[in-house]
Amino acid sequence: MASSRIPITQRDRAFAFLKAKGMARLSELIGEGVTASTVSRLEREGAVIRLARGLYQLPDALIDANHTLAEAAKLVPKGVICLTSALAFHELTDQIPAKVWIAIGPKDWHPKFRYPPARFAHFPSNHLETGVERHVIDGVEVPIFGVAKTIADLFRYRRTVGVSVALEGLRAALRKRKATPAQIAKYASDARVWKAMEPYVSALTSDG
Repeated sequence: MASSRIPITQRDRAFAFLKAKGMARLSELIGEGVTASTVSRLEREGAVIRLARGLYQLPDALIDANHTLAEAAKLVPKGVICLTSALAFHELTDQIPAKVWIAIGPKDWHPKFRYPPARFAHFPSNHLETGVERHVIDGVEVPIFGVAKTIADLFRYRRTVGVSVALEGLRAALRKRKATPAQIAKYASDARVWKAMEPYVSALTSDG
């Protein structure tokens, strides 16, 4: 008896995978049985769009306000969204970072890509593995440092991001109660910046 099953085409596989994942690297699509030539043909037809080199999405996909963070996470799988980009994600600054800040390991070589524009910060391995939260943005699981860890990192990199940004984040985190002084102090101690931060935390949490 002849089988009545309809064969799944590469086009169908590509659409199903992109719909489920939000966006995908070429290597992931190939892993699903979709050839590079098929992806190129779909791009030429406008059936998929290329976000960056080797990164694809469906043209009608719903776009989150933090879409570039999802793109960055796909392009730098071992990276973690950090500093002002993490601060903006947690809604603790009015600034819109011009580039996505990505933390990578001390010896990691960052990939080169034009979009999204990115800046890289080399974190010690032990600092890269703590305080990480995972948020789903446009179907992509994105590692982002939590609020308390981000505040401590901003003070550790205050010469790069600016003291005003670090203070803005600290004030907003405490005012919105997104992190407690104890949580901030823990990460600040780990980052060896508590001595610099303590006067500000004390002033912002005093009854006066």
